[in-house]
Amino acid sequence: MEVRNEMKKKGSWRQFLRLIQDTNPPKGILVFALLMSLLSTGASLFIPMLTKGLVDNFSLSSISAGQIVGLVAFFVMQTIAAGLSIYLLNYIGQKIVAGLRERLWKKVLILPVSYYDQNRTGDTISRMTNDTGVVKTLISEHLSNLLTGGISIVGSLIVLFVLDWKMTALLLTVIPLSVLILVPLGRKMYKISKALQDETASFTSVLTQVLSEIRLVKSSNTEKREYETGNTGIQKLLQFGLKEGKVQALISPVMSFVLMALLVIIVGYGGMRVSSGALTTGELVAFILYLVQIVMPMSQLSMFFTQFQKAIGATERISTILEYEVEDHETGVKVTNAKQPIVLENVHFEYNEEEQVLKNIDFTIESGKVTAIVGPSGSGKTTLFSLLERFYEPTSGAIKLGEESITSYSLESWRRQIGYVSQDSPLIDGTIRDNICYGVEGEVTDEEIEKVAAMAYVDAFIHDLPNGYATEVGERGVKLSGGQRQRIAIARALLRNPQILMLDEATSSVNAPLGKTLKGGCDQ
Repeated sequence: MEVRNEMKKKGSWRQFLRLIQDTNPPKGILVFALLMSLLSTGASLFIPMLTKGLVDNFSLSSISAGQIVGLVAFFVMQTIAAGLSIYLLNYIGQKIVAGLRERLWKKVLILPVSYYDQNRTGDTISRMTNDTGVVKTLISEHLSNLLTGGISIVGSLIVLFVLDWKMTALLLTVIPLSVLILVPLGRKMYKISKALQDETASFTSVLTQVLSEIRLVKSSNTEKREYETGNTGIQKLLQFGLKEGKVQALISPVMSFVLMALLVIIVGYGGMRVSSGALTTGELVAFILYLVQIVMPMSQLSMFFTQFQKAIGATERISTILEYEVEDHETGVKVTNAKQPIVLENVHFEYNEEEQVLKNIDFTIESGKVTAIVGPSGSGKTTLFSLLERFYEPTSGAIKLGEESITSYSLESWRRQIGYVSQDSPLIDGTIRDNICYGVEGEVTDEEIEKVAAMAYVDAFIHDLPNGYATEVGERGVKLSGGQRQRIAIARALLRNPQILMLDEATSSVNAPLGKTLKGGCDQ
């Protein structure tokens, strides 16, 4: 896909930052949360120096109340500031992911039908749920580590140089070794995480497809085959998870090794300097505490960069949707007179270069008359309806309302003129009333519903249902027969009072006498 290739050329971290900025995060709260993180880090940097004073003057007579109060105060300050920072960053993360999901949801609703022809529903669902969750985890759980970890490391190193520059120089020779190991592991984690996210989306697609067509699965006795298909996805997820676990298993021991090696070196070398009088016991204790404040943030930073690599992969996937061209519902004039003939002039259409569906289509649909479009299955009748609905644009040729191309009208205004009943007569999960009123603006009276229900012959079965119009139809109308679904779909189209009514084999699931009755109602 061109969009994806173009994105790879861009700086991924810039793409991530732009994605976050576009959600308009609460900047004031973010600044305050980061200030609390800084305060927590600053307090933690003072604690070792206060501990040094206690150790060097370790006797009940020499310990002052001020030292104890100061140490407790810094501990309390560090705890409260850290708690506030964690809560606020989690709040910001939730706000950002909510904003991101809102943008995605708004986007997927105005994507053209062609997008859904090319992309599986499960992939889109995964991007709205799993990928946005990865971004939230980075912000709420790891963002503060980037700032506070860096400050903690730099601040600790400055104090350590003041305490004993020789031991600090020895310390600095060991730290770069861990960095040389962690950077390649982070790159490896990025590749694995991106592949894992792709596989998760694929697995979600399989689940969505199978569960949405569970009756087909059961009637076809394909439970075992679908189990194998799903289990293949599960095993792939397992393999990627194990690969991710291997990298994590390398990162944690490396950090533990660095910490233990540094402790052994510092305690051994520091003990020698204490015995020689070059260093006090309190300074050695402070040195070890600062060492912990260097190694622990390094571990947190490694986790941040690991999660950041995951978030970059998620950002690329999310951006493929956000950068996709959408339908323009507003541009164009309103339809003021729909009672004109619809003219198709030399219309050609192809889904791709190898699949030409319509060729040299020329005819006129007169206003106020019934025009039947007849042809064998697969001849393009449904595609023609899709062109009239403007789900697609003709590859060449023109479709006009009177003398004006239908593309000159705004998409919203044009579709308001049309009542379209497709072959599958889709219903939403809800009541029969909900489905008849779906897409109609304003309040709808019971009389209006009963009128179109009678025209579409819905009242022939509605009175036999214990809850009448409040009867739940189930997901995609599974609790109703095909004929009942078609009648409800026709009633829904009639309630819109359309100027153009399009029935795509809309009586295919009802018997012939009932079909004539339905058509008679529609003619009214």
